[in-house]
Amino acid sequence: MDIKVTQALNKALSHWQRMAGASGDEAEESANEFEASFYRFIDAFREWTYGLEPSPQSLEALLELPEVERIIDLLPAPLYLNFETEAELIIERILRVDDEKYD
Repeated sequence: MDIKVTQALNKALSHWQRMAGASGDEAEESANEFEASFYRFIDAFREWTYGLEPSPQSLEALLELPEVERIIDLLPAPLYLNFETEAELIIERILRVDDEKYD
């Protein structure tokens, strides 16, 4: 797996764990940090995916790649649907505008 993707994933997972344990005033800040780190991970994943040769032509083909299966194994269940949605947009070469990201 690409080092940028791995580092971004690890950072997002770290923020996810921190967010899960946050309460009170920390909760909103932790949620914002997680969201930002998740989309940095998605940006790194997009860049990696666009560089694949041959390029996967379907979501299923992308999700079946061994590197992507490792990512899926690391993702907490609540994040899988978000990841799958973003992966589908990547395959379709659709780039979200920041305002459209799960607000």
